[in-house]
Amino acid sequence: VRMSLLFLWSLSSSLTLGPSSTLATDSECVLLSGFDPGFVADGDFVIGGIFPLHYNQEMPDVNYTYQPTAVRCNGFDPRAFRWAQTMRLAVEEINQSVQLLPNHMLGYKIFDSCAYPLTGQRAALAMLNGLGQAHTHMCSGASPLLAVIGESGSAQSIVNECFTNNVFPQISYFSSCACLGDRRKYPTFFRVIPNDDYQVKAMAQLLVRYDWRWVGVVRGDHEYGHFALQGLLRELKGTGVCVAYQEMIPLLYNQQRVMRSSTARVVVVFSAEGEMTPFLKDYMAQNITGIQWVASEAWVTASLFTTSEYFPYLGGTIGFGIRQGQIPGLRDYLQTVNPRRYPSNPLVQQLWEALYGCSPSLSPSRPLMPPCSGQETLLEQHSAYMNTSSPRVAYNVYKAVYAIAHSLHNLLHCQAGAGPFHNRSCAHSTDVHPWQLQHYLQELAFYISGEEVNFDMKGDSIPYYDIINWQRGSGGNMEFINVGLFDGAKDSGKELVIQEEKIVWAGHQSKLVVSVCSASCAPGSRKAVRRGEPLCCFDCVPCDSDSIDCTECPEDYWSNADGTMCIPKVVEFLSHDAMGIALTVIAVVGACLTVSVLAVFLHHRTTPIVRVNNSELSFFILLSLTLCFLCALMFIGEPTSWSCMLRHTAFSITFSLCISCILGKTLVVLAAFTAARPGNNIMKWLGPKQQRVIIFSCTLVQVLICAAWLMAAPPYPYRNIQDQRSKIILECSVGSQLAFWCVLGYIGLLACLCFILAFLARKLPGNFNEAKFITFSMLIFCAVWISFIPAYVSSPGKYTVAVEIFAILASSFGLLFCLFAPKCYIILLKPEKNTKQHLMGNKK
Repeated sequence: VRMSLLFLWSLSSSLTLGPSSTLATDSECVLLSGFDPGFVADGDFVIGGIFPLHYNQEMPDVNYTYQPTAVRCNGFDPRAFRWAQTMRLAVEEINQSVQLLPNHMLGYKIFDSCAYPLTGQRAALAMLNGLGQAHTHMCSGASPLLAVIGESGSAQSIVNECFTNNVFPQISYFSSCACLGDRRKYPTFFRVIPNDDYQVKAMAQLLVRYDWRWVGVVRGDHEYGHFALQGLLRELKGTGVCVAYQEMIPLLYNQQRVMRSSTARVVVVFSAEGEMTPFLKDYMAQNITGIQWVASEAWVTASLFTTSEYFPYLGGTIGFGIRQGQIPGLRDYLQTVNPRRYPSNPLVQQLWEALYGCSPSLSPSRPLMPPCSGQETLLEQHSAYMNTSSPRVAYNVYKAVYAIAHSLHNLLHCQAGAGPFHNRSCAHSTDVHPWQLQHYLQELAFYISGEEVNFDMKGDSIPYYDIINWQRGSGGNMEFINVGLFDGAKDSGKELVIQEEKIVWAGHQSKLVVSVCSASCAPGSRKAVRRGEPLCCFDCVPCDSDSIDCTECPEDYWSNADGTMCIPKVVEFLSHDAMGIALTVIAVVGACLTVSVLAVFLHHRTTPIVRVNNSELSFFILLSLTLCFLCALMFIGEPTSWSCMLRHTAFSITFSLCISCILGKTLVVLAAFTAARPGNNIMKWLGPKQQRVIIFSCTLVQVLICAAWLMAAPPYPYRNIQDQRSKIILECSVGSQLAFWCVLGYIGLLACLCFILAFLARKLPGNFNEAKFITFSMLIFCAVWISFIPAYVSSPGKYTVAVEIFAILASSFGLLFCLFAPKCYIILLKPEKNTKQHLMGNKK
């Protein structure tokens, strides 16, 4: 409120008129105090220019009892003065051109804003009136002002846009706030500097690229700083970068303490050159070093900070600068601006005082400053004033002036009836209005120094930044080294191009600065966020199986004992290891024993014990038992599609064949003794042909079940990673659980039927009642397979297959020994008992 009152009072006392003033009459009005431009030139069309020729202000004392004095501007800025001279140079080049605006002259009025909105507002008001207040009465008529080059700061541009009521097109060379892109609020605003939305996007990409996860942000107290900070926070969402603190210039003592105590080693600064000067003085007084500064375009090329005294604190600064260009003749033009040519211009006097530390006038304004002798050299802090090899902001000013000239040229040479605006956009040279020029600015497209200049619908130019790195020069001062670029016109993710090898980081180091709140967790540990702190601040705790923050190993890998790396899982299946070899040997031995028994039976096939036991069925049983032993070998080795299908079907069919033969033999035994009763002729129904039919029919049922199984859902190889997290178990999935248990169930049904029939015939007469041995064999068979079920379900990994093989071998050996061991004993060891009488029990 105090500042607003001060402005209103100052404005009323220096720029407005009062009807009761002694200096005014009813017929005319005059200024109570003057505010002349720094440079002025007459012309057919006048362009206004506002530059921060001073970067500090001295506010007058206000006690509301007397008229306050004007705001005093301090701190002459040769850099901004060079911008103003660039505008003058561009206007003079255009006036000498025969292609651009021939037969027309451009004029200019250049004012000093003192880098402050209120003084900038005073400059804008003075610009709207006559060419100069010294010889032109205010309110005597409208000036030929068409457009304004300015302002340098976003806050000043906003004030000027509002103050001029959005009438005069304004092309800013240095106002980058994203807020100025709102066409509803600022319809006449254009700029040749990129929108800050692109700058904060580039900064976010830079922070992520170098893994700076913990950064501080310092900003100026204005729209530029506010909107830049909000844009940066928006771009950093989801990137893993956290803001340690947000401070505003000027910093209070507590805010300075936050910067000193923070662990953030990277600080992003959105501020203007004038605000940075007192801030850096305080910062250097506290002797804080080791900070990696990330500079915005507003101060990254400020020559004020290039002296050697700043290097220990600002060396290694990296930031985004305005695109550099070429301005032919600028250096020669700057050399013509001297006190001898402009003896009465106070700005030129101040320039000389700033550049050489002496006063060029005979009666210096500063008594303590010595007069110039002509032998002085440029002071170190302003040595960049004459360096015109790569102008940046000055190049923006140059483009802005040419943009107005090209637009005015197009307006004056337009053809009536061409285009949608033909009724309003063409103008006579004596009747040109600012709103007409604005239309041609919006449609403008021209080239300067090989660069295209145009504006989008928001008045913004093509987004392009040079990446600047502050490095020590040969003389000990700071140099701005171009180390990359950001091209916003490229595809997302490809905008940032950096030459890493050219960068020197803070502290004159080639090693990248690390800025994190918490160091990355070592492999085998995970992040545990600290309560009430940002996500970038965490503790590291060991990983466990349910930790969602830990990196999960791929499906075929498992973490090592320390949890630091992923190692391949052990692939497990029943192979030719110790267990596999043992089972293989047992199966082969069983098959060999069975073949040996078959050989014995074939050799003694004419003996009573072989003949009485139905030699044909015995040969079928021995053959099927051999196959049962051999099918166990199919369960050993890595599962494949064919082995998975064959191992289950071969097992089920061979066992069904074997049990079917035993069933046929049981029926024959039972029928043989039953047939001995008078009048019983059952044997004629169980002859060899009928026995074969029984065996074939019982086996055929199992074959049909297996065929349906293979067609519907056949077994297949399966990588089991659920049962054991550290192993991959290669096994055969049965495909259809129903078909698998139907196969086993059918074998069990045949075995139970054999057991019942054999049990009924166990007490039939005869020394060699085979029903007893069938009963025992079926008891063993059923006991093995009943115990197999829980063992199969509960066994892990390859032991599941081992249990299945064991059940096959155990039941096969049970059948072999129970059915054939007694016979082989008599054939080989007791041949005297191998007689019909002994077998029938008639003679001992």
